[in-house]
Amino acid sequence: MKIASWNVNSLNVRLPHLEQWLRDAAPDVVGIQETKLEDNRFPDTVLAGLGYRSVFAGQKTYNGVALLARGHAPEDVCIGIPGFDDVQRRVIAATVDGVRVVNLYVVNGQDVGTDKYDYKLRWLSAVHDWLAGELRAHPRLVVLGDFNIAPDERDVHDAAVWNDDHILSSRAERDALRRLLALGLHDAYRLHHQEAGVFSWWDYRQAAFRRNLGLRIDLTLVSDALRGQAVAAGIDREPRTWDRPSDHAPAWVQLADA
Repeated sequence: MKIASWNVNSLNVRLPHLEQWLRDAAPDVVGIQETKLEDNRFPDTVLAGLGYRSVFAGQKTYNGVALLARGHAPEDVCIGIPGFDDVQRRVIAATVDGVRVVNLYVVNGQDVGTDKYDYKLRWLSAVHDWLAGELRAHPRLVVLGDFNIAPDERDVHDAAVWNDDHILSSRAERDALRRLLALGLHDAYRLHHQEAGVFSWWDYRQAAFRRNLGLRIDLTLVSDALRGQAVAAGIDREPRTWDRPSDHAPAWVQLADA
């Protein structure tokens, strides 16, 4: 089972890219972030024509998440973080072929010390507590998405800039991510690759993609029960080269059959 995550940065703009990538990469499950569409505009029929069934939670202009599964509809769908009052559509979870998949569009946080940064940390704490229960109920768990956190210095193009005081790499954000991993989750990419300088997001400015001035902030995390089945993981840079691309590239993990 190939499970992928992609922040498309507006499905209205990037739908042709998503269609092409689904045909080329043929993932079995995809978590999408930043659809930026109200639910009545989600291209469910178009994606069904490619063999994917969808569940989604969107809102106009901002946020929006979806899960696509090839062949049959995701089951036991959960939208939002239970018990956490939040109007922003950032979380959707469902079960596909016995694997629980949680798709997160983590809060950006704006700048360290701002109200939005405090909200990000509260949000991550709520996700931690919820995922602890999800793991107990669903040991075969994959948590994926745009985490808006670069896990360590290997995941930033300049560690002197992206340091403990910078948004997306601050100590508190990285500590929050480590707390999630401590639940029994593993960064699938790092199970197979240890090198620095491989990224999933590049700013549109300063020719960042051409110069590889990026961050690895799109992650696929696998539970203890799935670690041995995570036989490959990677980041697909190709869609970032297309015309009018998302600023993110898809990240994926391949699970072997049990």
